[in-house]
Amino acid sequence: ESSHLTMARSLLCLVALVTSVDGLVSHSLNTRVVRDTRASTTLNMKLFDWKRREADESAFATVDSVVFTEDNLRPAPGSKQKKKRKGRGISAGQGATCGFGMRGQKSRAGRPARPGFEGGQQPLYRRIPKLRGRPLGPGHKRVIYNPIKLDVLNAAAEGSTVTIESLLEQKALTKSTKVPLNKIVGGGELTAKGLTVQMHAFTASAREAIEGNGGSCVVISPTTGAPVTEE
Repeated sequence: ESSHLTMARSLLCLVALVTSVDGLVSHSLNTRVVRDTRASTTLNMKLFDWKRREADESAFATVDSVVFTEDNLRPAPGSKQKKKRKGRGISAGQGATCGFGMRGQKSRAGRPARPGFEGGQQPLYRRIPKLRGRPLGPGHKRVIYNPIKLDVLNAAAEGSTVTIESLLEQKALTKSTKVPLNKIVGGGELTAKGLTVQMHAFTASAREAIEGNGGSCVVISPTTGAPVTEE
């Protein structure tokens, strides 16, 4: 009976040994499969922006080799950033004082200084020279004239010379000292013929009407009043 018990115990030990060896082999095989799977996934991992910035993509991502379409356009790495959430804790880097510091004029509520203020020194808008007057007024590019309509010239006699002084003498005009320059403009109907009109400027329609009635237009100098030869 003792021999039978010994044989039974040895058989049980052998079966347990075979089972343990089989489990160890299967576990090692599963581990290899997992490791191989992980190794294959690392090759297909996401390429982050900071890696793309340092990578050399000139071999396949040049302007000549890539055709840009709506589906492959994307911003440069690092150019698109999330909105900074200020005042949401010190761990974010912009909490508490929100990046404005603890003291000083620029940390207070409201606008720290008015536009153009340079801390008390002479600001730029006071250091540069100025061109006085209105931007399109006298002294600038625009010249302002006192307009005189065509029908005012009907007070002059036919074949006479018309000046601003002669019109004032005939009381066809009232004296205007605000604008020293005078210009004949279209307006009304010109009936006088053969007039020689001496003024600082003429419009195209006024010149055509005067010359159509046998007259002539003479441009005078704004400073001396002498006739100016037109080139």
